Amino acid sequence: MKKLLILLIVLVCMKSLFSQSIQVLSEGTKTSLRGLSVVNEKITWVSGSSGMIARSIDGGLTFKWVKVKNYESRDFRDIEAFDSSTAVIMAISEPALILKTWDGGNTWKKVFVDSTPGMFLDAMDFNGGKGVVVGDPIDGKVFLAETSDNGDSWKVVKKDQCSQMNPGEAFFASSGSNISMKKRLKKSHNYIYVSSGVTSRIFYGNSCLSLPLQMGGNSTGANATDISPSGKKGIVVGGNFSNDKLVDSTSVQFSIGKNVLVSEPQHSLHGYRSSVSYITEQFLIACGTSGVDVSIDGGLNWTLISNKSFHVVKKAKDSNAVYLAGTNGSIAKLVLNN
Repeated sequence: MKKLLILLIVLVCMKSLFSQSIQVLSEGTKTSLRGLSVVNEKITWVSGSSGMIARSIDGGLTFKWVKVKNYESRDFRDIEAFDSSTAVIMAISEPALILKTWDGGNTWKKVFVDSTPGMFLDAMDFNGGKGVVVGDPIDGKVFLAETSDNGDSWKVVKKDQCSQMNPGEAFFASSGSNISMKKRLKKSHNYIYVSSGVTSRIFYGNSCLSLPLQMGGNSTGANATDISPSGKKGIVVGGNFSNDKLVDSTSVQFSIGKNVLVSEPQHSLHGYRSSVSYITEQFLIACGTSGVDVSIDGGLNWTLISNKSFHVVKKAKDSNAVYLAGTNGSIAKLVLNN
């Protein structure tokens, strides 16, 4: 009876796994989308190159596209939306800046700007009104800035013992996903971020350790991380975007305690992945230029469900709605088929 019960559970899980599909909602706009924020079942924002922003307030049935005035040539690699009217967007460099809107994207105000030579912002994340942005090293040290007022103002973080970066080590601005901030983490260490390049590492508080991912080149290493709903574990994905079908060393798992402990999955992803998101404690989705994978066992094993290219995937803050975005203005939704 026990063996039969286990078999039935496995069959149910397999049915769930193979009944998922990707539904394209919008494509054809001349922009590469790498920023994505899903507020709830109805509200989704995206950001990308050529100064483009889009917003849906009807569950993806329609999107309103906006080219941000006076920033038409900028590349907005990340976005954080708070509701249908309020959001912040991040432009990577020349100069690096963060803008905020309170009127649904019609007008934007500068809330952060830095023209330091070499300044390049890569990703940001929020937990409620608190947020953090990470950037490539300046004078050999990681750049971090924090906000506690929904992005209205930002303060550069004092460097710690792990802030020194190795030669050839930086961060990828591929999906606004290489830093994750969760409320269940300790107040003094409330975000985790990952580096890439010649060296690939994970950073948590005053600890930093190497990741067993592809590394050694300018296109290798970690691209994204996410923390599980319980706050007890997490996932890192990456690989080599110059060889996006290479499956070796494309993901690692980690547990969170006083420090982080890293372990490798039983079966890796089906190529380079630039973004990953927990849907539940055991159900994950990852995407990249060579396809979309899902896992139903916490990231130990992965199954390819689509060969379509996407840069970023995000789950809604207060529901299990999942959206993806990528090149040519493509926006899609994960559909759970009955």
